[in-house]
Amino acid sequence: MWFLSRKGTSGFSASSTAEDVTQGIDGSGLTAIVTGASSGIGAETARVLALRGVHVVMGVRNLEAGRAVKEAIVKGNPNAKLDAMDLDLSSMASVKKFAEDFKSLNLPLNLLINNAGIMATPFMLSKDNIELQFATNHVGHFLLTNLLMETIRKTARASRKEGRIVNVSSRRHKFSYPEGIRFAKLNDPSGYNSLSAYGQSKLANILHANELARQLKEDRVEVTANSVHPGLIATNLFRHYSFLTGLVGLVGNYVIKNVQQITQAFEVMYALFLNQSGCRGQQLHAM
Repeated sequence: MWFLSRKGTSGFSASSTAEDVTQGIDGSGLTAIVTGASSGIGAETARVLALRGVHVVMGVRNLEAGRAVKEAIVKGNPNAKLDAMDLDLSSMASVKKFAEDFKSLNLPLNLLINNAGIMATPFMLSKDNIELQFATNHVGHFLLTNLLMETIRKTARASRKEGRIVNVSSRRHKFSYPEGIRFAKLNDPSGYNSLSAYGQSKLANILHANELARQLKEDRVEVTANSVHPGLIATNLFRHYSFLTGLVGLVGNYVIKNVQQITQAFEVMYALFLNQSGCRGQQLHAM
């Protein structure tokens, strides 16, 4: 539609794709971790980063699906450097093992994209007895970031290139529970609302990025942390909400962006990362 083609101050519009945004960028020698890279936004982010020469480590819960995505990317780009590694963000044990396995590869880490997530699930507890959306969307990524932080810091110092941590959030953070995060009732099924619980986890993503950015700046570390609302997109994130799935199917072609367009949000930050932008603790919104 016409309003999706209007360009902003960046020179890009809502219909710009990840390839458009990263045109001319050489990411050779860089390493990125993308969680949830077996489908949707994560898969497209991994594809375009690999297209620009970045070595991408795909953190995926379903290894078979992850390997299939890897094969598809390599088929279109034989020079792509990709690894698919098992990562279930709802399990603290899985997160710890992923971090240990990554460190054993002795790779640098320039870019961490905390993308994986679930939305509007019925009330369930994770293996660690934490409400499933909060465990997957926030706690798992919080732990992963902490476990890899020293590697990110060391890489930034050694490479003299600013590191980047990206938390994928959502405007739904504005519609959490009335009290924001229900710390006292986090794992209580009474009063549970699937969309409010999703908003709660996305609010936590933003608070995490903001505090992380503050600490990194205070420590004078050349690593930045930002949260991003990628916009409305038709992916399997809506699979637990039949009404939204139907609505997306009905109007998606007119007002909802595809994964190629939505991933521009991540790629804009990736471009800033290469340009030593220094932006910290910002909530970025795809147009």
